[in-house]
Amino acid sequence: MGMIFADLTLTNADDMGMVRHGYKKAEEVHTLQVTALVDTGAFTLGLPEHLVAQLDLSFIEKREFELADGSKQTMPVVGPVHIRFKNRQTICNAVQTRDSDVLLGAIPMEDMDVVLNPRAQTIEVNPESPYMPKMKLKGFSV
Repeated sequence: MGMIFADLTLTNADDMGMVRHGYKKAEEVHTLQVTALVDTGAFTLGLPEHLVAQLDLSFIEKREFELADGSKQTMPVVGPVHIRFKNRQTICNAVQTRDSDVLLGAIPMEDMDVVLNPRAQTIEVNPESPYMPKMKLKGFSV
């Protein structure tokens, strides 16, 4: 199977809140268009430090992560980041990496209800729920 990439819009979610409450102008919001490597083995969003700086993301905490080779490394967690893919969006924190590709991990993909097509090497909106994301909520009563 080849690599799958996704074109994303990343926005500093704190900036979005500041605009919503009148503390910042819309043109002051930090936003980037990026191409991310889709990585179902990664839990969340991974961003190289130069993009973290461009988005002006806040440091949240340091966490220990196990890398693909089994080694462990302590890295900063930053955020919050608003992710948009086609008609889907989510907000999550990101792992700040030194100098890697932007990685789109499993948690934001699940939250946006997107599916992978390995044969076409694409990521797409779930065709079973094309207009809005669908999620399972088991154990809740409404």
